[in-house]
Amino acid sequence: MPALFHSITPVAEILIIAVMINYLLSFFWNTRSMDLVLGLLAFLIIFAISSWLNLPILHKIMVLIGNVAVIAILIIFQPELRVALSKLSLKGKRYKEITEFDKFLDQLANSTFRLAEKRTGALIVLQNEDTLDEFANKAIVLNAQFSSELLETIFATATPLHDGAVIIRDMTIVAATVILPLADDTSQLSRAMGTRHRAALGASQFSDALVIVVSEETGKVSIARDGVMTPGVKIDRFKGIIRSILTPPTEPDLKSHFKLRDWLKQ
Repeated sequence: MPALFHSITPVAEILIIAVMINYLLSFFWNTRSMDLVLGLLAFLIIFAISSWLNLPILHKIMVLIGNVAVIAILIIFQPELRVALSKLSLKGKRYKEITEFDKFLDQLANSTFRLAEKRTGALIVLQNEDTLDEFANKAIVLNAQFSSELLETIFATATPLHDGAVIIRDMTIVAATVILPLADDTSQLSRAMGTRHRAALGASQFSDALVIVVSEETGKVSIARDGVMTPGVKIDRFKGIIRSILTPPTEPDLKSHFKLRDWLKQ
């Protein structure tokens, strides 16, 4: 058995090296980096010739150049190597979902606080597990892929969609101009908080949705969840709250998402 293993080892090594060379050449072919690849091959050929013909001075020069070239290649090929290694990733769909969610969260946070800087009023409902189709079907249904440009355009005061709320489900803008029920108990709302905050509080009382409010009067961002209004949220805390509640689980066998009640108990 060991003899058989040693006999097939050279063949396996040749196949692995051939696959690696084929992958690298196919990746860099017809790109500007191909010139550098050809230069590297020329360097290796000259280095081999200097060793074969026993040219000590040329060989010494090539060794010194090679020591510097290793670092130079890593710097020059950094973007290409990053892309090439990313294509070899063995992580599954769950990793891609989390990465997409992080991108969505960054865009949502940036759009929300840009609206706050401009003091453009906004009401954004992030659907969790409880369905909000009852309210979405009575509004203008969009079912559009989320983008920061679209969200900010919806709430621009010159557009007919800026009144009411926007419902977002699974990184999709489901509907705009959504009318939400108003909260009956407004004792926790300050005088600076108007109808948007009352609607956000009401939506968070009858569902597990997370509701974001941008105040037109103060330019502050508030978050309502589980019937509790958190005013004056900064961008870092904004991302932390949303991530703790809505991020997909990282383990495949995790059966439940984080609940709003679990977050409040911490």
